[in-house]
Amino acid sequence: MKPKKPTLEDQLAFISAQHDVYPSELFAALGQSKDEGKKLVGDLMVEYRGNVADQAIFLLTKDGKVIAQFRVPQSTLTRSDISFDSSMDTGRVRREIARQNPAPTHIKIEDLRVGMKKINVAAEVVEVAEPSKVHTQFRDNAVVSNAVIQDDTGRILLCLWDQQINTIHTGDCIEVKNAHVAMFKGERQLRLGKNGSINVLEKTLRH
Repeated sequence: MKPKKPTLEDQLAFISAQHDVYPSELFAALGQSKDEGKKLVGDLMVEYRGNVADQAIFLLTKDGKVIAQFRVPQSTLTRSDISFDSSMDTGRVRREIARQNPAPTHIKIEDLRVGMKKINVAAEVVEVAEPSKVHTQFRDNAVVSNAVIQDDTGRILLCLWDQQINTIHTGDCIEVKNAHVAMFKGERQLRLGKNGSINVLEKTLRH
């Protein structure tokens, strides 16, 4: 059985996933380039190359390199009801989107150095210290706690403020994202800042 030939929608959906543009924008650029000769969408240059019978020929390039060339029936270019929903939901396009947006890289605790920023760490919570009230230059009576987290390479302190404190417990497996590494009383410490976050990946059974 011969494989199904990809439709125009399939082709544009895959190219849009590769190059981070909307397929509807790419489709609109085809018609615009037919009128104007060329049309830039994102980093892609869409160029109209003429007609063969009732089909328009388009060349897509990026930084001077050819990405694709295909023919589109004139009747398709004037369609206003074209939809990319099903094409964007194919396994091929989903895999390409995942490839273009890989999961965040987790750094091992032993490799963390003071001054590092935008750090992602996956670890287990070993201990969460009793919260204590502190006065800061920004607000009175803030609550702070230091948790100890570990992976298979070592341990590090994780600084928790206010509502963050009750989100994790001893035994939780967590992912810390967008943290930075600071020094606290001679020890390395992960701090979340305003852009950091903690996600609990797996909760233990606590009695």
